[in-house]
Amino acid sequence: MKRPLYVIAALVCLGFPAGADETSIESVIQRQLDAFLQDDFSTAFTYASPSIKSLFGTPERFGAMVRNGYPMVWRHAEVRFLDSETRDGRVWQNVMIRGADEALHILEYHMVKGDGGEWKINAVRFREAPSGAV
Repeated sequence: MKRPLYVIAALVCLGFPAGADETSIESVIQRQLDAFLQDDFSTAFTYASPSIKSLFGTPERFGAMVRNGYPMVWRHAEVRFLDSETRDGRVWQNVMIRGADEALHILEYHMVKGDGGEWKINAVRFREAPSGAV
C-alpha cells in the first residue's frame, strides 16, 4: 500500500517546478513593469538578460528604448498574464497589456535563466491581438 503513495507523492512533486517557474517568470515581468511605472530604470534593467544589458549598456538607454518603443509597457493600465510556451527550446510568456491609451496589446517575453538560475527577460515582441478582443 505504501508504493502507490510514493508514486503519487513523486508525481505531485514533479508537477511543482513547472508551476513554480511560471510564477517566477510572471513575478520577474511584473516587477519590471512595476519599476517602469516608477521610472526606476535601474531596477527595471536588473531584470534584463546579459545580452540586453550588453546591447543597451546603461539603464538610461534601456529606459529610453522602452519609453519610445514600448510606451504601453512603460505606462500600462492593465496587465494580464496569458499562457507560456516553449518553442524551439525557448521559453515565451504571453502577456496582455492595455496601454494608458486603452489600446490592447499582446506581447511575448522571451525568458532565459541567469547565471544564478533566476529568470531574465531576453526580448519582448508584439503578437497580434485576437480580433474583437476587449
